[in-house]
Amino acid sequence: MAEISKFIDEIKNMTVVELNELVKALEEEFGVSAAAPVAVAAAPAAAAAPAEEKTEFTVVLKSFGDKKIDVIKAVREFTSLGLAEAKALVESLGTIKEGATKEEAEKILASIKAAGGEAAMN
Repeated sequence: MAEISKFIDEIKNMTVVELNELVKALEEEFGVSAAAPVAVAAAPAAAAAPAEEKTEFTVVLKSFGDKKIDVIKAVREFTSLGLAEAKALVESLGTIKEGATKEEAEKILASIKAAGGEAAMN
């Protein structure tokens, strides 16, 4: 019991960043998630309701591959960004478009892929 008390005292003295790293390490080590469990009683009610189809999507750049310049050009096609801003967005792997329709998001994804990059829509 004394070892457990020492462990708890060490946890109390950790910073938020250290605690976050500890949680991630424990999740990886034991293959678990620290996410709050979802109430089981709510699941049947949610299953009975028809799922609404998502109408707005966010397109996020995941990788620019070997052809960064081509990806920057593709990003500029779908944004009103200047060259420097588009370059910064590509290098930071940022959000290309928020609130895009499904068709527009798919068009952006195809253009980024054709340019040699990788993007995802959420």
